[in-house]
Amino acid sequence: MAIAAARLQGETITVEAEELVVRMFETEGRSLVRLARLFVDDRDAAEDIVQEAFLRLARHAGRIDAIERAPAYLRSIVLNLARDHNRRGLVSLRHHATTGRDVDVGDDTADQLVRSEEHARVLDAVRRLPGRQRDCVTLRYFEEYPIDRIAATLGLSANSVKTHLQRAMAALDRSLAEP
Repeated sequence: MAIAAARLQGETITVEAEELVVRMFETEGRSLVRLARLFVDDRDAAEDIVQEAFLRLARHAGRIDAIERAPAYLRSIVLNLARDHNRRGLVSLRHHATTGRDVDVGDDTADQLVRSEEHARVLDAVRRLPGRQRDCVTLRYFEEYPIDRIAATLGLSANSVKTHLQRAMAALDRSLAEP
């Protein structure tokens, strides 16, 4: 990597890492927010999770041996941060509440998913799934990833992804069959 470097929150990153972050933000930013939004109830928290993922990418860009792995690396970070957020019950890093603010969700695809009571029930049921099952279902049915891309993103074998999906669908069938 080049000797030239930029500063990012008190840390030195290479120009190449900065260019990678910018390129990934332009191509993956919106879909990552949408992905995070499926896991957390708060849009601000989803945006904070994605921002943190990009900061981590910038810090650790040298660990990525193939540039085409950067989107999978980012998705993995977002999924892990969303899981941590939910596990700890964290509030948004930038905003403690959205009250008093006008929030424009007109173009937010994840918010548009919750158009009816049935959609809300499905999302709630997906959020209650165990972590790996939830990750696999989200990537497969909300992001429409093929099995091999899910496996690469989560660091699993294709057979493990299929098993998690099968178990998740059975759990969802049971959960959604309840009145």
